[in-house]
Amino acid sequence: MAARLGHLAEMTSRQGALPDGREVRRSPQAADTESSAGESTTTVVIAFFANLAIAIAKSIVAMVTGSASMLAESAHSWADTGNQVLLFIADRRGRKPADDSHPLGYGREAYVWSLIAAFGLFTAGAVVSVWEGVSKLASPGPEEASYSWAYVVLGLAFVFESVSFVQAFRQTRREARELERQVLEHAFQTSDPTLRAVFAEDSAALVGLVIAAAGVFLHQLTGDELYDAIGSILVGLLLGTVAIVLINQNRRFLTGQAADPELRELTIERLKQLPGVAVVTYLRLEFVGPRQTFLIARVDLEGEPHETLVARRLRDLERELELESYVRAAVLTLATPEEPAL
Repeated sequence: MAARLGHLAEMTSRQGALPDGREVRRSPQAADTESSAGESTTTVVIAFFANLAIAIAKSIVAMVTGSASMLAESAHSWADTGNQVLLFIADRRGRKPADDSHPLGYGREAYVWSLIAAFGLFTAGAVVSVWEGVSKLASPGPEEASYSWAYVVLGLAFVFESVSFVQAFRQTRREARELERQVLEHAFQTSDPTLRAVFAEDSAALVGLVIAAAGVFLHQLTGDELYDAIGSILVGLLLGTVAIVLINQNRRFLTGQAADPELRELTIERLKQLPGVAVVTYLRLEFVGPRQTFLIARVDLEGEPHETLVARRLRDLERELELESYVRAAVLTLATPEEPAL
């Protein structure tokens, strides 16, 4: 049960002290947690260098060919490159240990920086791409005779983006298997915003490259810039859709995202397994960062123990719950006899 709960919470990282100053004891899932967190950092770093190389190459070719689709793709890659810096900050800041000013840790900072990155993708990627396509339709430029370099760069970009995507896909697939989810389902539902962003941006990048290549090819084949401009607009719309999805997901976690029903049910079962717990009548399980939750519950204890004994028993039960890798902190209170059991 404990291992399953740790997987469902996506192998939470826990460091530092708890809100009441107690030292955190490491659970058996801590090694898996650190491995997952470290893999997220690796995923972001690989994506950064891949996008930087691609952005430089696309920008040069866009200037040489005057292709609207290539310019849109270069804007996309520069936006992705900048986003990886923000996602790296999100990953590092979100893993800072709890302190007196942030007793539940800094996990929600990850969503703030990821939200900024999503807005960057929308403005620097989507808006620029759509604007360039519309401008090309309104004021066609001189036709470029050769697009050979555009095809070369698009091909290389596809290779580099594939390397970055494979890393993100492997991490997502591994975590999805542990949570018994589909890969796309986990990419959308994961509490790790950096993994979700890299997975989504790399997926959009690969689709965008296909669109851009089609626009360049049809322009070269027909001599009509309409196709190139449409390619730019489609890339922009694709980026805008991805950005809106990422913005919405980060908003949900920032405003207090409750744990999914499966994790909630398993947590109730875990509470019932605690020594001395007879009934669980209330549970609040809310994400406070990537793979981190804050647990509040009301329980009825077996027998009629003395008040001091009750307080000590509740503190002991809280400590046991906090050994779970996904629980940043736990607060237990007594239930009244008339409260229905969950």
